[in-house]
Formats: sequence, C-alpha cells, structure tokens
Amino acid sequence: MTKARAVPMPGNSVLAPLYAGADLLDAFAIRLPAGASDDLEVLARAGFERPAGWIRALTRIRDVVMATVGVKSSRAIGLAAAGRGPVIGYFPLLSKSATELVVGEDDSHLDFRVTIQLRIDAANGRELVVGTVVHCHNRLGRIYLTMIAPFHRAIARANLEQAARAMKS
Repeated sequence: MTKARAVPMPGNSVLAPLYAGADLLDAFAIRLPAGASDDLEVLARAGFERPAGWIRALTRIRDVVMATVGVKSSRAIGLAAAGRGPVIGYFPLLSKSATELVVGEDDSHLDFRVTIQLRIDAANGRELVVGTVVHCHNRLGRIYLTMIAPFHRAIARANLEQAARAMKS
C-alpha cells in the first residue's frame, strides 16, 4: 500500500491567497491506484466519511474537551452545514470546481480550509492531494492548534490512505 507523503501546498489552489500569514499550512498526497475514480467528490467522501476508529475516538475527545470553552463540536458543524448545503464527512463543502473541492469552517478561535485536488504528475501518476490552511484568531486558537497539529497530520495522511484503499475495491 502506498503511503501518503508531505508535499508543497498546491500553488494553483483557490486558497493560495490565504497561505500568507497562516498559522498552519500543510499538504499531503497519495498515489491513486489504477482505475480509481476521477470524481473529486467520490475521492473526498472515500477519505473523509469512513474514518478509522482511532480518528473517531480522537474526534469525540476533541469535542468533549473543546465544548468546555464553547468551541463547536464536529456534530454541530456537520448539522449546521447540512442545513446550508453539501457536507463531506462533517465538513461543509464551500466550493467545487472540476479541479478542486474546498471544505472548511469558521469559528471564534480559528478558521480552517482544506483543498482537495486530483493531480496528474508524470513521476507519480494520479495523486489525491489534500492541503490545509488555518488562521487563528486568538490565544485559544493558537493553543488548540498547537495541541491538535500532530494529530491533524496523522489524520490527514490516514484519510488519504483510506481513500486510496477504497479506490482499490
């Protein structure tokens, strides 16, 4: 199984103007198996909608801890977003084009955006690329980001690997 790896942020993303001054900026990619879908929404749903048990457990812990300081739970984000439009996992789908999906949310402590792109690269074939941009608004946002950043990176890689596995079936 191919592993997800760190890559530069996609320069062609609609999120590129947000890169300057970001508190977190990272991207990961994984090579897709032959025959994998070219539909970005199918790929995104394969990665985000069936998280591993350890990811679900970490999300529950995050929701319980952060509720004590008034931060939206993943369930609340998803329910509110579903009332406005499409959701991938519990993330509101903010924009969709032929080459890029953007999900994200704004909260009192930080704003985050995730770009999801399908890239065709001569050296690596077809790759699914996920990049994250976070801007903190206050001390709570900076503390929160410091605490979750290592988990975020592991989760981003795991979600990409899940999408690639799902495309093998």
